[in-house]
Amino acid sequence: MIKVNNVSMKFNLGIEKNFSLKQFFIDVLSRKKKEKNEFWALSDVNFEVKKGEVVGFVGSNGAGKSTLLKVIAGVMKPTNGNIEVYGNICPMIELGAGFDMDLTARENIFLNGAVMGYSKEFILEKFDEIVEFSELKDFLDVPVRNFSSGMVARLAFSIATIVEPEILIVDEILSVGDIAFQQKSENKMRSMIGGGTTVLFVSHSVEQIKNLCDRAVWLDHGNVKMIGDAKEVCEAYYNSQIA
Repeated sequence: MIKVNNVSMKFNLGIEKNFSLKQFFIDVLSRKKKEKNEFWALSDVNFEVKKGEVVGFVGSNGAGKSTLLKVIAGVMKPTNGNIEVYGNICPMIELGAGFDMDLTARENIFLNGAVMGYSKEFILEKFDEIVEFSELKDFLDVPVRNFSSGMVARLAFSIATIVEPEILIVDEILSVGDIAFQQKSENKMRSMIGGGTTVLFVSHSVEQIKNLCDRAVWLDHGNVKMIGDAKEVCEAYYNSQIA
């Protein structure tokens, strides 16, 4: 379903300021500075995900987890290597990224739905379901800029999960909102998993990875440290953090 082939991703940490001839020659001649500014977020990453499989990703901050998911989702193009994806993807990476903060929740349901490729007729059909799941019925005509981060997450998650995609990409989404909504979101994801959806899941909670995933990938400074049974990988990662 998904094949990650020798994927590497490079970022330039410096800010390009080639606005003058002087700056241009400084950058050309200062090779050491250029190399220092280069950061490889991913280095030769390889793995495959089968249809219906739930794969978790663990690693410390900056390990490359979110970058990898963005590359798989097509948000970023890798510097080297390629991704093969067979099936439609629903990326829940940055909830609320498609919202207009000056519009109301009601308006953003239609806007965000359109961004995700849903027709107006489909959104109208699913509107009540979205509102019910988000528990934001009393705030539909309030501008989203007045929402808390948890309320924004509720609305975005409710829109993103109105259909069951073939591939679901989840980045730390189950940690947003209050405890009751986190459990509700986890139950929704379990339902999608039970329906055969292939899931890629990033979380700092090794317990969530253990409970939800079949396999896990441990990333360390952009490199694959370990791939295998979710419980085994999580235990190895946890032990490395407390050593």
